[in-house]
Amino acid sequence: MLYDLFQQHAGAHTSMLNLFRYITFRSGAACLTALVISLCLGNPLIAQLRRIQRGGQPIRKLGPERHLIEKVGTPTMGGVLILISLFGSTLLWADLTNGFVWAVMLITLAFGAVGFADDYLKLSRRNTDGVSKRMRLGCEFGASLIGGIWLEHMMPPDLANHLAFPFVKDLLLPLGYAFPIFAMITITGFGNAVNFTDGLDGLAIVPVIIAALVFALISYLVGNHVFADYLQLHAVPGTGELGVFCSALVGAGLGFLWFNAPPAAVFMGDTGSLALGGALGAVAVAVKHELVLCIVGGLFVVETFSVIIQVFWYKRTGRRVFLMAPLHHHFEKKGWAESKIVIRFWIVSIVLGLCGLATLKLR
Repeated sequence: MLYDLFQQHAGAHTSMLNLFRYITFRSGAACLTALVISLCLGNPLIAQLRRIQRGGQPIRKLGPERHLIEKVGTPTMGGVLILISLFGSTLLWADLTNGFVWAVMLITLAFGAVGFADDYLKLSRRNTDGVSKRMRLGCEFGASLIGGIWLEHMMPPDLANHLAFPFVKDLLLPLGYAFPIFAMITITGFGNAVNFTDGLDGLAIVPVIIAALVFALISYLVGNHVFADYLQLHAVPGTGELGVFCSALVGAGLGFLWFNAPPAAVFMGDTGSLALGGALGAVAVAVKHELVLCIVGGLFVVETFSVIIQVFWYKRTGRRVFLMAPLHHHFEKKGWAESKIVIRFWIVSIVLGLCGLATLKLR
């Protein structure tokens, strides 16, 4: 919005207004704006969620016993705070004529809406049964498929339906008409991967912040031909503006962490976890770094595979590989303190984020 206003009055611009031309300035401003919005709205919104929900988020009885005592009464749907901060800041600082920005925002909104419906049904029924798995996945696949086709049409023709590989220069795998399916799986997969990880106070939001920081940088570099050529990245014109979106996501995530830090005053719920995962997946598809997201978001990948392995092995043998899945619950069952699990998982996320950054020079 501010960028568009500057463009309209560019004829009478000053050196101060020139700052609005720079993605780096607007990215920093977007991060701070989202943080301020989140901190200002946090307490009133949480108080309103407590009044509306009363009993708070329903706790799964099959989960760790400690949760039935310590987490009862905590309100959910805190993802609404993240989305308000994220969208408010992005609309204020991003170039709203950029199609990539709108595509990623609408995919994020669609996943957030699915999560909101899921949270609402759980609260209204006072149990952990929300939207049916078939309906939920159908909506997610539909939104991500449309988003994948949209993103593909905005990419350069020589990149549009190809898969790029980290560490290997000039290697592109043509996917042809299968690319939207690949994009759909990537976006939906990460939406649900973040959802699986969101099980302890602060556990999911910090890895999301780390991934958003990495992809803010990647978006900026990929959208700039000079930097992309130097680093031997595949340039995707226009994706630099996604750096503003990712920076706003960092600010919104930090603001939410202020209230979600142990002991959490609010949970993000499926409203937040599905939206954040969908956002990361959509950005990765747009900048042609889907496989790098699997490195940077490796924690989410491991958590998801722990669930897949557990379900598969239990159905075949009647026995469990882990004491409980997702993986963070396995360590809870082993007697680890929640703070120890969360901080160690954060450390793993930081290391994976650095590994993702290393691919920028090694490709």
